[in-house]
Amino acid sequence: MSKSPEEVHPKKAFGWAARDTSGVLSPFEFSRRETGEEDVAFKVIYCGICHSDLHSSKNEWGISMYPLLPGHEIIGEVTEVGSKVTKCKVGDKVGVGCLVGSCHACDNCKNDLESYCPKLIFTYNGIYHDGTVTYGGYSNFMVANEHFVLRIPEGLPLDAAAPLLCAGITVFSPLKFYGLTEPSTSVGVVGLGGVGHLAVKFAKALGAKVTVISTTPAKEKEAIEHLGADAFIVSNNPQQMRAAMGTMDGIIDTVSAVHPLLPLIGLLKFQGKLIMVGAPDKPLELPVLPLIFGRKIVAASCIGGIKETQEMLEFAAKHNITADIEVVSMDYVNTALERLAKGDVRYRFVIDVANTLKEE
Repeated sequence: MSKSPEEVHPKKAFGWAARDTSGVLSPFEFSRRETGEEDVAFKVIYCGICHSDLHSSKNEWGISMYPLLPGHEIIGEVTEVGSKVTKCKVGDKVGVGCLVGSCHACDNCKNDLESYCPKLIFTYNGIYHDGTVTYGGYSNFMVANEHFVLRIPEGLPLDAAAPLLCAGITVFSPLKFYGLTEPSTSVGVVGLGGVGHLAVKFAKALGAKVTVISTTPAKEKEAIEHLGADAFIVSNNPQQMRAAMGTMDGIIDTVSAVHPLLPLIGLLKFQGKLIMVGAPDKPLELPVLPLIFGRKIVAASCIGGIKETQEMLEFAAKHNITADIEVVSMDYVNTALERLAKGDVRYRFVIDVANTLKEE
């Protein structure tokens, strides 16, 4: 006879979860497993709100399991460690990003690319090794295998570091993998939101010349004076787009809404790369001829593996890279998600879980 989730996971927990495709979150009691010998338990202090949380809570990708408790930009303080844990100790500040499990046996896992493991387990809305559904960081505490727990370097503010665990590694990984880190490299960033503003910061710190490509002219001053971009193009301004044609080695496209790719492909140099990191809920139209005649590439990238994510955190600490955030209370989360859907945030919401999550 199979055990109930409460028997498998006997530790009572509390958070906010969506119950249906309305995406509205409300208080939710659930359970987590006991701290195993390779596990780390930690109190959640902050959790970033990712655009994936919005998509998932409304089942816009068609894979949501309800109740769905989001959150994969999680920062906390260790409260208990298993007997075989060596990575951290009680009192350490740690994080968990998008993954809490993988097979550890495939070629991708062996090459520190757990995010591409065919059996990867997402931090929320996944099925764990024991068959239970995973719940994310909009909750009072987490238990995770130490392999997927990240050390937060000293000097990184915990609230502004939370979005690095998804948004940060989402841009850091492709910038490095696709060779967009040389001082002479020209990099475009499409979309100046939660992911895009970190793409600007990381690309600049890695040595690239950065151009922000946006539909909003009012963001030019912010992009250049605050974020440090070298140039700004209004994507619906034909004159500006023509002037920039053939000037970019690579473009990081962070937009998660349907948008035309042809104008962006035109900005690329010969053999340039358009790298998709946003995830629109509908297919995009891909013109092939401009790719053929320019030997250009349209590629994509997921988050990095655990080793690279730790490297990204160390790099961020060294270069003082953090997200620009608006800290909100847990009972504000539905309003925050509504504002996120409208692009009304500069640039990432972070929930103050430790001080505002109240059991009812």
